[in-house]
Amino acid sequence: MLKERLFFIDNMRIMLVSLVIVFHLAITYGAPGDWFYYEGSQATVAEGAIYALFLGVSQAFFMGLYFLMSAYFTPGSLDRKGTTLYFRDRIIRLGIPLMIFVLVFDPIMQYGIALTEGFSGSFLSFLNNFFSSYSIIGSGPLWFVEALLIFSAAYLLWCRFTKFPTVQRKFPSNFAIVLFALFLGLVTFAVRIWIPMGAFNFLNFQFGFFPQYIALFIVGIMAYRNNWLDQITKKMGRTCTAIAFGLILLLPVILITGIPANYDLLVFFGGLGWQAVAYAFWEQATGIAIIIALIVLFREKWNKPGKATRVLSANAYGAYFLFAPVIVFLALALRGISMDPMLKFVLISPPSVAICFGLSYVVRKIPCADRVL
Repeated sequence: MLKERLFFIDNMRIMLVSLVIVFHLAITYGAPGDWFYYEGSQATVAEGAIYALFLGVSQAFFMGLYFLMSAYFTPGSLDRKGTTLYFRDRIIRLGIPLMIFVLVFDPIMQYGIALTEGFSGSFLSFLNNFFSSYSIIGSGPLWFVEALLIFSAAYLLWCRFTKFPTVQRKFPSNFAIVLFALFLGLVTFAVRIWIPMGAFNFLNFQFGFFPQYIALFIVGIMAYRNNWLDQITKKMGRTCTAIAFGLILLLPVILITGIPANYDLLVFFGGLGWQAVAYAFWEQATGIAIIIALIVLFREKWNKPGKATRVLSANAYGAYFLFAPVIVFLALALRGISMDPMLKFVLISPPSVAICFGLSYVVRKIPCADRVL
């Protein structure tokens, strides 16, 4: 099934990569989260509230939408290339960047950070200590690529060993979407009873987020087969926009009501408390509403090619691959500037995004690099 290029998906990809970069810069400068380098001192209550709102809303949808969009192009790629060429392409496009990050980028970044913290040994001596205490694959933000490689392999096996007839399905009804969001909220809460947010395993995965990722990868495949992205009505987009705004306004209420006296956000990350229940359902409902709203918005407003967007879209994956070392070493280079961490975050974010996309453009000029990135 050959489909015309959907330029709004290219533009959404640009938006998502930019948001990923800014998201991790926020953690660098004081927001709660796991990242290579932290410079922000303890945020004030007001700054903490702003960071919590930004990270909570972003986390609710951006990586799930990324999986959905990646899955959307998976069936067509497999149909065109066949099993062997498709698998080889996945190894080149996903496996090679993953290995470069794990074996090159991660130890170099960790060494640079260690030098700022007082380490004075050589790079080789650092590597000896680094790998001797290795407990989690150092894929950093390329955990997404790692997961996408696994999901792609699972889809390939599914297609290889199942022969179910293709049945055209209409875009789900409003009731079905509500049930889907509720089901995701329930499964997410159940998973987080044992594996809360912030708990990593050896593969560098946070399984507390994976119910949404797996579900939306499947939805992306179904969306391609059934042309769902064109079936979402403008009315549904407006409705989901209103719902998303309402749910975003609800988040501070949930946080203020549920946060304990010591301001420990872990009560929302998992377990049997009502805070974990409320946050899991809020997160999935908000994520689904935002994703539908964004698809309609970009489809209706930004579905045309442009010179700038073509260049940015072509370099989005490269920017994602390169952004971790870029923002880590940029933050290290600017650490001597005395400034409020949140203000520094605001000022550094736009040039950081520009540098990541610009560096991707340069790197992809290297012979054969555009086959990988």
